Amino acid sequence: MAEIQGCGTALVTPFTTDNRVDVDALKRLVRWQIESGIDFLVPCGTTGESVTLDEDEYRQVIRTCVQEAGGRVPVVAGAGSNNTEHVKHLARLAEAEGADALLSVTPYYNKPSQEGLVRHFTAIAEAVRIPIVLYNVPGRTGCNMLPPTIARLGQVPNIVAVKEASGNIGQIMELLDVRPAGFRVLSGDDAMAFAIICLGGEGLISVASNIIPREMSDMIRALRGGDLQAARRLQYRYLDLMNLNFIESNPIPVKYAVSRLGLIEEVYRLPLCPMGDANKRKMDQELEKLELVASRV
Repeated sequence: MAEIQGCGTALVTPFTTDNRVDVDALKRLVRWQIESGIDFLVPCGTTGESVTLDEDEYRQVIRTCVQEAGGRVPVVAGAGSNNTEHVKHLARLAEAEGADALLSVTPYYNKPSQEGLVRHFTAIAEAVRIPIVLYNVPGRTGCNMLPPTIARLGQVPNIVAVKEASGNIGQIMELLDVRPAGFRVLSGDDAMAFAIICLGGEGLISVASNIIPREMSDMIRALRGGDLQAARRLQYRYLDLMNLNFIESNPIPVKYAVSRLGLIEEVYRLPLCPMGDANKRKMDQELEKLELVASRV
């Protein structure tokens, strides 16, 4: 079983100016992330614009991450949809490309019941041998997976963790209380990771670490090691950046920021489009304040 804990990066997918997957840029990102201390990588999630990748591109992104990681860190590939059979297909593809684990979001739009969620994720778990991380993000899916449901799914042998992004601290505390032994709770929200880990969570799947992988890794490592003073210092230094990543729909702001670092082109796939000029100025000001980029002036 892959060790899925600590700080993982929900990787952006770089595209070329003619809208192809930029494999060279992706390789550079993976190397930089690992050299900066990230504990695991999460390609083909929401931040990776996975719903706009065709099947060949999906396999290409996962394969590139696996090959470039070279076993140094686990690769947790996104495999989610509101069609259970399609998720099973994606899960098998990811497993065949060498993914160490899967991240699977709750079905969106069709709003399954809690029993439907149990059956959906159990079917996916039975389709593959690798571990599965559940993903609860009701703000994007319209579907909230409740703590008793997650605890029940945690009894399935290869369902090992959840990425929790409900934003509901009371719900997360209940989950931490009722989860099975050994089942890991990872924050799906950079700004809430400090609180969730202090309450007993095991890590974070981060958007901000696309921009500041070393700093986010250091913060989570300090938290898990009990150095709250060091972690608190990093939390407040980078809190505005964490929040600015959601000034428009993820991954628009973070891809803009990574492009400002010179690591990728600022290219999105519709229906996503470039950030508005006013919001770009806000991101520029924050990146300059943190001395991550030089001023454009």
